[in-house]
Amino acid sequence: MFSIIIPTFNNIKYLKLCIESIKKNSIFVHEIIPHINEGTDGTEEYLISENIKYTITKYNAGICEGVNTAAKKATTNYILYAHDDFYFLPGWDEVLLKEIKKIPHNKFYLSGIMMNNGPLKFDCGNKLEEFNEEKLLNNFKNINHFDFQGSTWAPHLIHKELWNKVGGFSEEYFPGTGSDPDLNKKLWNEGVRIFKGINDFKVYHFGSIVTRKYKNHPTIKTESGSRGNKIFLLKWGMTINFFKRFILKSDKLYEGELSKPKITIIYLLKYMLCKLNYFYIKYIYNFNNQNNLK
Repeated sequence: MFSIIIPTFNNIKYLKLCIESIKKNSIFVHEIIPHINEGTDGTEEYLISENIKYTITKYNAGICEGVNTAAKKATTNYILYAHDDFYFLPGWDEVLLKEIKKIPHNKFYLSGIMMNNGPLKFDCGNKLEEFNEEKLLNNFKNINHFDFQGSTWAPHLIHKELWNKVGGFSEEYFPGTGSDPDLNKKLWNEGVRIFKGINDFKVYHFGSIVTRKYKNHPTIKTESGSRGNKIFLLKWGMTINFFKRFILKSDKLYEGELSKPKITIIYLLKYMLCKLNYFYIKYIYNFNNQNNLK
């Protein structure tokens, strides 16, 4: 049915739970393809024992290279990107399939909704040792948001043909910060206008267990904010926040396909600020690529 791509970085306990939840809570059979970064914790041996297809780099390739590498092994028509600390809730795939059948083409980007570390605040444990699976399974159907414009980034699903056309994730965003909105911008430029977050496609998220350890790493943060946002700005001439607010209309009630943004005074003011920021980053902050943003 779907090719589920899961980058993982020495996080075997959470990966096991993620894979178990897919097997336990799916209606259909799916192709699971993790990408192992380093794999010094026994991840490779576990996947071999479970007869699960995977790719591996003996270094930390990050999310973008890892997902792109694993996606090349996909044999289904749909690429679904997931974190290794997700727990997929029952019926998630049936919800997605019904949504796909409503769309007469493959130009769409569908994403789920995260519980705990996301729009739905429901605490069933913030780490594996605290996880209350019974509480989660007994209550998740009663805890709802709404179908919304834009995306929570992951989990997301797009057609493999579209994924290949835009080249998957852009690897300059190593280890991954900024790569999701960049993918959305590439899809927008390809004519995609359906960016839909689906309330009934739910995953429980423990909260990026691995990236917590690296939140202040220089490849993620700089002295003036997100490195990924700067790369996005230099590449597209706008900030991620501008793109989400005016192009994707993120987090608003889903009302159908998006159209070109309305040019209002607020739009123009925010766009001018983007341009001022662009010139500062390009010609002062990163002059001669001194901060390695190319």
